[in-house]
Amino acid sequence: MDYALTTRLDLPFAEAVERVRAALAEQGFGVLTEIDVRQTLHTKIGAEVEDYLILGACNPPLAHRALNADRHIGLLLPCNVVVRAVEGATLVEAIDPQVMVRLSPSAELAAVADEATGRLRAALAALGGAQ
Repeated sequence: MDYALTTRLDLPFAEAVERVRAALAEQGFGVLTEIDVRQTLHTKIGAEVEDYLILGACNPPLAHRALNADRHIGLLLPCNVVVRAVEGATLVEAIDPQVMVRLSPSAELAAVADEATGRLRAALAALGGAQ
C-alpha cells in the first residue's frame, strides 16, 4: 500500500525546508508541530542519521470537517510532511490523505480527503521537484 505523496528536490536541506513551509502555507496549511528527528535521535540515543524533519501540517477548515465526519480521525492528524536529506538532494514526502478514507467508516470523510490530497499535491508540485 502506497501511503505517501513524494517529490525530490535538488536543493540543500535548509532551503528545501523553507520552500516546503511556503508551499504548504500557499495551500492553507500551517505547521503545528516540528520534530527534528536527527537532533532527537542524536540527543536521546547517540544515533547519527541524515537531516530529517517531520512537519505536522494542518489546514484548519479541513481538519474541522474531518473531525465532524469522524471524531477518531484526530488520531491521524495533523498531516505529516517529512523533509529529509538523500544523496545530495532533499526528499519531501506527505502522508496521502486517502489513507484516512481507507481507515475510517465515515463516507463524509472522502470529500475532505480528496480536497486535502489536492492541496498537498499542489504544494508538492509548486516545489518543482521530480515526482
